[in-house]
Amino acid sequence: MTDFREWIGMAKIAFLGLGVMGYPMAAHLKARGGHDLTVYNRTTAKAEAWVGEYGGRFATTPREAAQGQDFVFACVGNDADLESVTLGPDGCFQSLREGAIFIDNTTASAETARRLYAAGKDRGAGVLDAPVSGGQAGAENGQLTVMVGGDADTYAQAKPVIDCFARMVGHMGPAGAGQLTKMVNQICIAGLVQGLSEAIAFAQKANLDVENVIGVISKGAAQSWQMENRWKTMNDGKFDYGFAVDWMRKDLAICLAEANRNGALLPVTALIDQFYAEIQRSGGNRFDTSSLITRLTRENG
Repeated sequence: MTDFREWIGMAKIAFLGLGVMGYPMAAHLKARGGHDLTVYNRTTAKAEAWVGEYGGRFATTPREAAQGQDFVFACVGNDADLESVTLGPDGCFQSLREGAIFIDNTTASAETARRLYAAGKDRGAGVLDAPVSGGQAGAENGQLTVMVGGDADTYAQAKPVIDCFARMVGHMGPAGAGQLTKMVNQICIAGLVQGLSEAIAFAQKANLDVENVIGVISKGAAQSWQMENRWKTMNDGKFDYGFAVDWMRKDLAICLAEANRNGALLPVTALIDQFYAEIQRSGGNRFDTSSLITRLTRENG
């Protein structure tokens, strides 16, 4: 196992948000990176549980958690949550020290990323927008892809720490570029999942052996991560294996709003967003994103 301390030594780190992604990400910073962790979660019981499992300390506010830290990570739900834990009266920016680096792993808008970057500059701190891809399994296995926006020198300082929970980390450009890249990622995933849903539903209607079909076409140009990791559960009608529909709709709303600002045309993405809305209305809010196939395979669907 790589010892990240060879590069930067033990850092003092705060981690804000211990959800399905943040909990294992913080764990890798502690267990794999050997860093000194202080954690914060809106539900204190989860922070207490994390400390009981991995050690370190927990704080009762983001402001307290960030006090004196070298790096402050955040992985929360949406823009409003992010602004609360950063710029709110008990937010981490109230105590972020000069020279510290704030790293946001939330999927949020590029506009919010730029606003936090400017607020960090005012305090003499570096700010990176660094959304992740790879889902819960990627977080648990320390195999996330991280797309980073911000200053190149800040990125260079932070990368060895981010590497603790990542298999791929890329600097995408100035503030907001990480979030814009995550939007590209989600646009791709939406189209891929819908295509795979239609393909499997078609194969079923054609009375083909779906396993045999996937075994052949997955070795050709049709291959994708979604196909490799989701075809079987989709074929079996099981949808508890990844990123929830509610969260995908939140992300697609960010994509569509940004497209409205920059003039990009996203007709397929907009249509698939409405398909996900249909799944929400039928009670599938917590189904994973591969549940798009349910629209095609239910009786009389």
